[in-house]
Amino acid sequence: MKNNFFYNFSLGNINSKPSNNSETLSQILYGEKFKVLKAQKNWIKIKTNFDNYIGFIRKNTFNKNFNPTFKIKKIKSRIFIKKENKFLPTKSYLYFASGISVLNKNKELIEFKKNRWIKKRDIIKIDHFEKNYSKIMRLFKNSKYLWGGKTYDGIDCSALIQIYFYYNRTFFPRDTKDQIKFCKRKKSKNFCKGDIIFWKGHVGICLSKSKFIHAYGPKKKVVVMPTKQTIQLIDKTANLKVKKVSKINNY
Repeated sequence: MKNNFFYNFSLGNINSKPSNNSETLSQILYGEKFKVLKAQKNWIKIKTNFDNYIGFIRKNTFNKNFNPTFKIKKIKSRIFIKKENKFLPTKSYLYFASGISVLNKNKELIEFKKNRWIKKRDIIKIDHFEKNYSKIMRLFKNSKYLWGGKTYDGIDCSALIQIYFYYNRTFFPRDTKDQIKFCKRKKSKNFCKGDIIFWKGHVGICLSKSKFIHAYGPKKKVVVMPTKQTIQLIDKTANLKVKKVSKINNY
């Protein structure tokens, strides 16, 4: 196992095999720390430090000496480049919860990588803790559903829950099957705000007693739905019963 590295591109796919044609298991964000398990042609097998996720990413040159001191608090932050003393917008972004360091700054922008700038108002100190999970979940409302995704441009059900914990740099598993094992069962049978509801292969969270948010494959996006109606719909269409209910504030 080789030294710790930090991902230094906006976003990358973590694949099941060293091939673009293999399944995308998850994604890796800018500033995310990982270990290299082995190299294989144009790919490396990695293990992420935050959640111990294992998979393949494209081989490249990654940061070694990196100390992220800020993180992205906006759902996505546009990247600018400086050309002839003008800052020009690119088509690229840094995504919510990405970790950065500040190389340079002016009144409105900070440089996080050589000639890569983002707006100062889009960042916050890395140790900032956001207690309001509802605020974070709602940022992703209407995001496209994407298996293995973890950004506003595409996210899956388990990543929607995990991104709150990653933002706060608090451990929480990546996949639903691991989340359900990790979480403690709630004793009360009444649904209330902060309840994480698990099915086999699916998860979401109650924003209130009657409102539920999840990245829902059949609707192809992140949606807020009535809690009881969601449970009935999943039972009817997928023949799945609720397996466990847990409290987000327990973790």
